[in-house]
Amino acid sequence: MVRKCDDATRADTIAEPWEENTATYSDGAIRIARLDFTEPAAAAVKLLVLSPPRDELGLRQCRVVSLSDGMGFYDIDFARREASYDPQRGLTISMPARQYLPESDQGGDDGWFQLYITINQQSGEITTQGFK
Repeated sequence: MVRKCDDATRADTIAEPWEENTATYSDGAIRIARLDFTEPAAAAVKLLVLSPPRDELGLRQCRVVSLSDGMGFYDIDFARREASYDPQRGLTISMPARQYLPESDQGGDDGWFQLYITINQQSGEITTQGFK
């Protein structure tokens, strides 16, 4: 699920260390960051996306990718992200993500899936796929 940033999206939720949990693409026009809200523990991790188009002040749009409305992921393996570019669709970033499965211990290996985020800088559309 992709939604606009709100007051709950704060800089202090960017997972530490920042150098390992943020990345830029397209000559810095796109920035992504792994967010850790701490609670709820089973769904505290989300992904921040800053991307064009820019508004009248020159600011990029701000979006948050989560598993569902208000609920994040159990984990995102940010270090294993990969990116590819298709001129028709835009930039696609993929990475392993995990959802909490109550029947498994701590999410278990069954909770892992590949998350795909596609960012179209021209239209501003951000789409996701890969959810279980």
